[in-house]
Parts: sequence; structure tokens; C-alpha cells
Amino acid sequence: MINEKCPMINEKCHRYSLILCLSLLFLVTCKPCAAGAGDVYIVRAEGTINPGLAGSLVNKIQKASNDGAACIVIELDTPGGLGLSMRTIVKEILASGIPVVVFVSPSGARAASAGVMITMAADIAAMVPGTNIGAAHPVSLGDKKMDETMTAKVTNDMVAYIRSIAEKRGRNADWAEKAVRESVSVTEKEALKLKVIDIVANDLEDLLQQIDGRTIKGKGELKTAGLKRIVLKETFRDRILKTLSDPNIAYILMMIGMAGIYFELSNPGAIFPGVIGAVCLILAFFSFQTLPVNYAGMLLILLAIILFILEMKIISYGLLSLGGVLSLLLGSLMLFDIGSEVGLQLSLRVLVPTVVLVSGFFVVVAGLAFRAQVSKVITGPRGLTGEIGIVQKALSPEGKIFVHGELWNAIADEVIEEGTKVRVVEVDKLVVKVEKTIN
Repeated sequence: MINEKCPMINEKCHRYSLILCLSLLFLVTCKPCAAGAGDVYIVRAEGTINPGLAGSLVNKIQKASNDGAACIVIELDTPGGLGLSMRTIVKEILASGIPVVVFVSPSGARAASAGVMITMAADIAAMVPGTNIGAAHPVSLGDKKMDETMTAKVTNDMVAYIRSIAEKRGRNADWAEKAVRESVSVTEKEALKLKVIDIVANDLEDLLQQIDGRTIKGKGELKTAGLKRIVLKETFRDRILKTLSDPNIAYILMMIGMAGIYFELSNPGAIFPGVIGAVCLILAFFSFQTLPVNYAGMLLILLAIILFILEMKIISYGLLSLGGVLSLLLGSLMLFDIGSEVGLQLSLRVLVPTVVLVSGFFVVVAGLAFRAQVSKVITGPRGLTGEIGIVQKALSPEGKIFVHGELWNAIADEVIEEGTKVRVVEVDKLVVKVEKTIN
């Protein structure tokens, strides 16, 4: 009933009726939110976890999110890598607005060390038959070995980190702790049984079928059936950054850079060696910023170069060269000290040939310089002194002689007939002083 005497009451009734109708309409038409209506994005993450790979993955996750993808599948195969790079990837996965699926594949792949944290941080973790996950115990980084106290601190920090990730995703936090403390590793079947992962799938097609219709906490229901699949490939920039994050490449660039700079300083104006050396050194220093470098090792390498250069200036009968070779070898061995399990150590296949080539080059150059220092001068006034010539015009006391392939004005303290052999004893500007040779 409408009350004509109370217009304010009538207005409130209309307002409440409108709100009630809209609410009923919303309840009738509203359906559970889907996790995204876009395509399925796929990215391959293979090799060590380094800043180059981390940056590439972060960019691709953000791109998939900005494009409104239904989900992004990261096909993972890694032996582990740097903790800071791993944390960068994990933070991006946890903050992503779309579901992130980590799929350890193909058969024979692994998610070891830092790969364990990345896998457990995913909204959906899956593995292919014939893969394994685990061995996440932290190893020492940098130029010093961790003592017992520091090892315990780092391990406890990593345990707390991986437990928080596992609990957030509803996975087996106790096993995650064992993976860090005891370096345990399990197969895909054991991982599924222990609730470390969610799915074992034969391939990508099987994975997308199994995750279709799953509800992701905070992201709604995941729909993957019939969606287009877009493979996000590495860009040229990604490949460069990933390559530069390899310690073997960084080491080679540093050696080339030092050799180029040496050539330019030895032969000013050559330009090309100097340009190449400067570019290589800049790239090497960029790589060192992304890697845990032992600066004692770098100083030893610089000392080796200095000793090689001094060998060319000082006659040490090989002692400086020997010291340079030893410094170069020790410095190369110490340059990257980041543990064998991480997979980022300097390869002996690169180290040994490089040390041999660089040492051999400087030793040969030093030998040539030594021979040049002790050999007789053959050019200029000093090179002409002592040479034997033949008188072309009798000396009385002035005349001409033919010596060293040239005709010279000559003087002597006595008269010397034409055709007589004489020896140069002194050079004064363009006149040589000679004497008869003793047969």
C-alpha cells in the first residue's frame, strides 16, 4: 500500500525494493568465477637457476597475466641454482593473478635444489614419469666456506622458507623440510603419494586434461579444454642474459678482454684489439655482478697478467713467468666457488685450455722480448757499428765506402786505397769513421 501522506516513506520503500530486486537478479545469474578466459601460455625453463633465467620467467609470467591467460605452464628441468634468483621466481609465482602450473618434464628431467621451491610454489605442481624432485640442501656461496654456525643459520632460514611455501599451497611441509635438511629426493610416484605434487601426467596434453575443471584457491575454476596454446619462446635478450650468467662465458670474456687491452697498450693505435677487449671486459664485469665472485681469485688473475708483462721488461730468466702461470691457475680455480651441486661452477674443460693458452701466449711473447733484449742491434747507428764495408773511393782521409747495402761518406785516420775492406768504428750523423780490417 502506498501512503500518500508520507512521501518520504514511499521513497524509501521504492529504494529498498530496487536493491532487493537487483540482489535477487545477481544471485540468480551469478556463476562461480573462472580462472581466466584466455589462452594457455607455455614456457620452457631449462638449466641452472640464474638471474638471466629468473628475469625471463618473471617477464613471461607477467605477460601471461597481463594478456588474461587462463594459466601459464612452466616446463621445468633444473639442477638448481642461485638462491636469490630462485626467490625472485617464487615471489612472482605467489603474486601472480593467474594460475601457475609447474610441470617437471620431459622424462629424465629433475627439479633439484632451487627447483624444489619453484615447484612447490606453483598453484598446481605436476611431474612426468621418470623424473625426480628433491636435494634442496643449501651449499656455500662466495669466497668463504660457511662455518658450522653459519651453515645452521642458512639451513634454518631455507627450512622456514620452504615450509611456508608448502603450507601456503597445502603440500607436505615435513617432506619439504627433509629435502633441505637431509637432501632427500623422490620419484614422481613417491612425490604424488607424499602430497609433494598434485598430478603425474604423461605429457602436456594429459596435464591440461587433468587440470581442467580444478578450482584454484583465490583464482576460481580453471578451464583449459579447447583453449589455444601459446608457447613463449626465449627472446634474443633472454638468450644473451642467460648466456652471460654462465661463469664459463664470464671467465672467457675476462681473458679475451685482458688480452685485447694488453695488445692495445703494447701497440697504440691498433684500435681493434682495444675495442674488442673493452667490450669483453664490460660484459665480463656485468656477468660478475650476477654471479658470486671470489675477488681473491680475480686479484690473482690480475697479478698473473702483471707478472707476465713484467717478464717482458725485466730479465728474470723465467721466474716471473712461472709466478704468472701459478697465479693464473690458482685465481681461475678460486674465481667461482659456489659448490658442485649448484651447477654453476667453472668447468675444467674451459679452465685448463684457457690457462694453457693464455700462459703459453705470454710465455712466448716474454721469450721473444728477452731475445730482443740480448740480441745485437741491427738497425740505426748502433746497428751499423762493427759492420764490414769496401772502400769505393779512396780515403785520404775522406772518401766513400759501401756498407750494409748503402753508400756512405767515410773518414779514416790513414790513407786507405779503393777496394780495401774496412770496419765501421763510429757513426757521426751521416759520416762513418772506419779502419782497416785485420786479415
